[in-house]
Amino acid sequence: MNLKFLALAFSLLALNQLVKAQDLLDSIKEKKPDKEYLESAFKSSRVIMSHSMEMLKLGILDFRILHRFGNINQGAKEFFGLDQATIRLGLDYAINKDLTVGVGRSKYRKELDGFIKYRPLQQAIGTKAVPFSAVLVGGTTLQTGTLGSSGKDILFSNRMGYYGQVIVGRKFSEAFTLQVVPTIVHRNLVTLTADPNDTYAIGGGARIKLIRRVSFNIDYYYVINKDVSQKTYNPLSVGFDIETGGHVFQLHLTNAIGMNERAFITETTNDWGKGDIQFGFNISRAFQVRKKKLN
Repeated sequence: MNLKFLALAFSLLALNQLVKAQDLLDSIKEKKPDKEYLESAFKSSRVIMSHSMEMLKLGILDFRILHRFGNINQGAKEFFGLDQATIRLGLDYAINKDLTVGVGRSKYRKELDGFIKYRPLQQAIGTKAVPFSAVLVGGTTLQTGTLGSSGKDILFSNRMGYYGQVIVGRKFSEAFTLQVVPTIVHRNLVTLTADPNDTYAIGGGARIKLIRRVSFNIDYYYVINKDVSQKTYNPLSVGFDIETGGHVFQLHLTNAIGMNERAFITETTNDWGKGDIQFGFNISRAFQVRKKKLN
């Protein structure tokens, strides 16, 4: 009788411990992080022309080549624009996952530019979900080429321009991302007094995933107060991102001549309706120059 009682007690104890162990395993398995950040909203830190809501990872140095040919409607004489070219070379560096700085130099206007890009809010899922990302961008430009037709020297300060942006975007799914970009561009020097020193624009960008490493991108700015001294148009670019390991190739068509915010927002004189379209490409090559410290 005692042996039977001991066997029964032992069996009940073992069963109890087994149930507790299973409950513990289930709780560990079901427990999820309060916040899981979403990444790869765009495959590049640029949609096409403009900054995207995507940030470089910690310690990444991104060498970026932006290239535009001439207008396609120039015909065979100019090899449909391929005989002409403008270019921008840039270096972007991620100080941390939410802070990037960058510099560049463009052939157009022989212009230098620099920017700071900071992300105070990143989209996340979980119990503490964040529905969208917010990114702040501030930049400056310096035109080193000839300005005006008088031949007189231009003050250094008059060669300067500045821009500020708030990027608000959301990755709706693995296949679709959308962002809106309110923008202000300030130029110290304008052609006529009637031209605005402060130009306001609303930008928009989208990414549609086609296959694993290829997506369709669109990049557009509606300029609210254009210059009166020259006829300008809203910059529109469409193209494809092709990801190959450490490279991202962007092949696109655009009416924008310049390759920084001051240039393409205030000086896009090409008209899509007249065929003033340029073929271009961007190449991004990322280098890991500083690794994250292990705890």
